[in-house]
Amino acid sequence: MAARYISLLFTPFFLPVMGLIALFMFSYLSMMPPLYKITVTVMVWLFTVVMPQLLIRLYRHYQGWSLFQALKREERMVPYAISIACYSVCYYIMNSLHMPHFMRAVLVAAIVIQILCALINNWWKISTHTAAIGGTIGAVMAFAFIFGFNPLWWICALMFLAGVVGTSRTLLRLHTLGEVTGGFLVGLFAGFLAVIFT
Repeated sequence: MAARYISLLFTPFFLPVMGLIALFMFSYLSMMPPLYKITVTVMVWLFTVVMPQLLIRLYRHYQGWSLFQALKREERMVPYAISIACYSVCYYIMNSLHMPHFMRAVLVAAIVIQILCALINNWWKISTHTAAIGGTIGAVMAFAFIFGFNPLWWICALMFLAGVVGTSRTLLRLHTLGEVTGGFLVGLFAGFLAVIFT
């Protein structure tokens, strides 16, 4: 039962929100007014957490799939497309509003990870849950490199969380150990490189 709650709580959609929180704490963006930071965080949360989850649940309900049903690889493409579309709309809005470069870099990293997972899904059903956590760790490492802060405690906490989430996904028999590990590594490298090169 605990594995189900963990899997629901730490969805693959939290990468952009976590990345923004890290930016607002450790970069020059910490000087932004509190209301601005809250507004941006809520906007990103709506487009990258609420909307994708709502639309994917509606799609699952329409298809008659349970929340924890292990979908076949080909059945996962529509949820990937929904996520990528919602993330892209959020990026478009942020770009239109000329928001700071590094805030948009968080969205680029999340979109790159979703696209890579969707492509790899054609051959191998890697875990998007651990890809998101790996991407968060990669993005935090990249921001630590760029802004010169010590990310040790963040990385320790996120590594622990990655272990908990990965274990829950395997206990629920939604992924194998290889799929969980593969997702984490894809997210880690994609998140780091996307932020560094954006």
